[in-house]
Amino acid sequence: MQDKTLRHEFIAEVFGTFILILLGDGVVANVGLAPRLAAPAYNWNTIAFGWGFAVVFAVYIVGGVSGAHINPAVSIALAVRGDFPWGKVVPYIIAQFIGAFLGALGVYLVYMDGLKAAGMPNVWCTGPGSVFGQAFWGGTGAASTGSYSLPVAVIAEIFGTAVLLWGVLAVFDTKNLGVGANLGPLMVGFVVLAIGLTLGGPSGYAINPARDLGPRIFGTLVGTTGLFDGLYWLVAPVIAPIIGGILGVLTYDWFVTPGLASKG
Repeated sequence: MQDKTLRHEFIAEVFGTFILILLGDGVVANVGLAPRLAAPAYNWNTIAFGWGFAVVFAVYIVGGVSGAHINPAVSIALAVRGDFPWGKVVPYIIAQFIGAFLGALGVYLVYMDGLKAAGMPNVWCTGPGSVFGQAFWGGTGAASTGSYSLPVAVIAEIFGTAVLLWGVLAVFDTKNLGVGANLGPLMVGFVVLAIGLTLGGPSGYAINPARDLGPRIFGTLVGTTGLFDGLYWLVAPVIAPIIGGILGVLTYDWFVTPGLASKG
């Protein structure tokens, strides 16, 4: 029974992360390539809302099967907290990376013509070479992370992922205010939207190692260059979210959980 359950959860994590990247990287491609409208029609808000609703639908679709972690930082953080078995962490992470890679493939199939015409830009992942370094409607921007250094991008990822875990824990904590009427996935999407609108600038808010590294690998295979130059790809979008997720669950239990227990 355990193996059967884990198999279903594995498939759900693949599918959920596929949906996340299909819609999330899909909005990045739509904004970066801007095939239909002039530049002012697309902006950072479009990206933030697109990713927020990508999370909403991914969580609604597979949350009842696997919990819709769709993020290694979430799986590891919940295991550290004791809310998720350590024996499932590696299978979940593998599933999330497979789903992220396949989601990038889906984006490639949808935007193939535009991507090829633009020289296969980086619509896949955050950091150096991303579409926001050179907008494809002709404007020029600053370097890939603007004027922000790698340490600052790392700090942004740590805070962003901590906020994600604070939001996830609060939304589904029945001892806290919580949410009703099955609105949890919508609230988690709003958390991601808030992170994008407020903390996303320095690093592009990966806040999810699979979301960044899976598409980064796919992008390299289809000809996007420079995705693995330097150490940015490992430090900011992979290591920092794991640290941020762990800090998120620890600080929630330090600062919030004791107060909830005292009201019981």
